[in-house]
Amino acid sequence: MMNKSKQGSKLALIGACAAFGLSMAFASSQAGAFEWSDMTKGKPFTDYQNLTTPNSVYLPLASYRVGPYAAGGTGYYGGQIDVYKWVNMKYGGISAKVGDTPRPIVWDECETEYDPARGVECYERYKNKGLDGPSANDPLSVGISYAVQEKTQADKIPSITPNHGNTGAQDGSIFTYQFPLQLTPYDEADVQAQFIGKQMGGMDKLKGKKILVEYHGSAYGRETFGYWEYLSTKFGFELQQVEVAHPGNEQTAVWQKIKRWNPDRVILRGWGVMNPVAMKTAAKVGYPVKNIIGNIWSNSEADVIPAGAAAKGYLAINTQAPGRKYPMVKELFETLYEPASMCGGKKCGDMLDTTKQGTVFYNLGVVTGLIHIESLRTALREFGGNIPLNGRFSRFGLENLNFDDAKLKGYGVYEMMGQLQTSCKDHAGGHRGKFYEWDGKVWNAVSDWITADQSAIWPLIYERSKKYATEQSLTARNCADPKEKYFDIPAEYMKKK
Repeated sequence: MMNKSKQGSKLALIGACAAFGLSMAFASSQAGAFEWSDMTKGKPFTDYQNLTTPNSVYLPLASYRVGPYAAGGTGYYGGQIDVYKWVNMKYGGISAKVGDTPRPIVWDECETEYDPARGVECYERYKNKGLDGPSANDPLSVGISYAVQEKTQADKIPSITPNHGNTGAQDGSIFTYQFPLQLTPYDEADVQAQFIGKQMGGMDKLKGKKILVEYHGSAYGRETFGYWEYLSTKFGFELQQVEVAHPGNEQTAVWQKIKRWNPDRVILRGWGVMNPVAMKTAAKVGYPVKNIIGNIWSNSEADVIPAGAAAKGYLAINTQAPGRKYPMVKELFETLYEPASMCGGKKCGDMLDTTKQGTVFYNLGVVTGLIHIESLRTALREFGGNIPLNGRFSRFGLENLNFDDAKLKGYGVYEMMGQLQTSCKDHAGGHRGKFYEWDGKVWNAVSDWITADQSAIWPLIYERSKKYATEQSLTARNCADPKEKYFDIPAEYMKKK
């Protein structure tokens, strides 16, 4: 199916481009084929599921493509797989710089159906696979991430939970192998409150107002419970928090109660089928959708399209813009889908429905795929091209990410994704979101980036992380010590530095 097309001669210019880094790649992409000019172009690699491929890095996918949350899992993991395929086919794998031997990315999928028990089973299956073991765990499920929380720590395999997960894991001094990247649930609630304040003319205008949080009946849904109580006390608004039982396909009684209380704003902290049902039921009982603000998992096309006319005017927060106009997403579409120049004119992208390429979930998968790649490249830059790209080195990369504007431009996601900088202390690194309104056909941005108030959030993070450390008998790392940069890196690799 895959066409091993001619690699083409290496441009003499490539050495000069490397000096300018990835930002030069962004400039060149505007005129022609998109390139990461600071990475080696090796032999195209297409044998993605051969986990014993020499020199490879293993990125398992604890995916879900069936069940009530299939739209999220299919788009998210589809975006990741497309990034990995493109890198393998165009470059032969990843490398820290031009001249290094490419490291092919290999993967397999384990269907979890978004179920924690299945997620644990999948983790146990893949934790010993691959030449060096998995470089990361990426379940896209709060329930699964909690279920394997201690396992990943003991096995030294980092678990990433972009825009979800245990909020306390923002504290990298305690949660050394967990990374709630980009926007934590507390960040999200704080940014939503700031957005509502701006809508009303200032945060002081929240006093006396009524806000209701309708949340999914799961660990994910309850993750912001305490933070909304904190915000209510701080700003003086009345708060109600109402649970909707999984999966949320019947909400008439809930929305009748909401309509009677008549809150000024409803925060929809939903997932899957719960979201369009909420919008349609709100319209049915006469509550205005313009007053409903969706959270980070209530913000996709899969949420609003099934709701039809009831979704028009609906608002939601996001960490990555939808659409195909961004150079990386555009390149994936043109090379893997239409005209599929990498695949002999045939579609070889992961999305069976090509209309889903460029959607919210897909673009989040693209962003996360790039985060995985950049974390591995960060480790390669620091320790050299021959290291085992296992969980310890991936953890180092995830803790030392720096997606500044130049890096975002180089990867072709500038303005699609916000800046992201992680550290020993901060395993989230983003803390910002942007709001979009659904006009019945597309999402339109209605705000700039809003950054969560870390002065309010960190004390609550420390409260949670210290409690966890006491329960687990953990000693906090001293993030002020420069030696902590090399936490858990084997001594033999430190000697070579």
